Amino acid sequence: MNLHLAQHSGVPPYLQIVTQIKQLIAAGRLDVDQELLPIRALAEKLLVNPNTVARAYRELEAAGWIYTRRGAGSFVAAGTTPLSTEKSRSQIRERVTSLLAEAEHMNVSTKDLINLIREIDTERTEGK
Repeated sequence: MNLHLAQHSGVPPYLQIVTQIKQLIAAGRLDVDQELLPIRALAEKLLVNPNTVARAYRELEAAGWIYTRRGAGSFVAAGTTPLSTEKSRSQIRERVTSLLAEAEHMNVSTKDLINLIREIDTERTEGK
């Protein structure tokens, strides 16, 4: 499970965790009954307080995305289906629109933003 927190996004870390896990489940990258990282392990990986991860897991459980077995861990719940291609594109479009607006406020041109995306994509691809 590969999650990344944006420290200066203005979005609380627990909510970033919730959103990213939902996206991984909806995209089919986490399978039904697949175990999530233990709270402490994910907290260490993300450099956050374990209470932050616990809160995210509680919210995901309350919304039906995951279930917890006491002493065994947290797992992906059944009934969560992969996103359709159209819905996936719609979600990405919303995020790109927000990113473009944020870049504009920071005086970063679209060309520079695209170059940055390509650079990061290359780094991620080479890192695999």
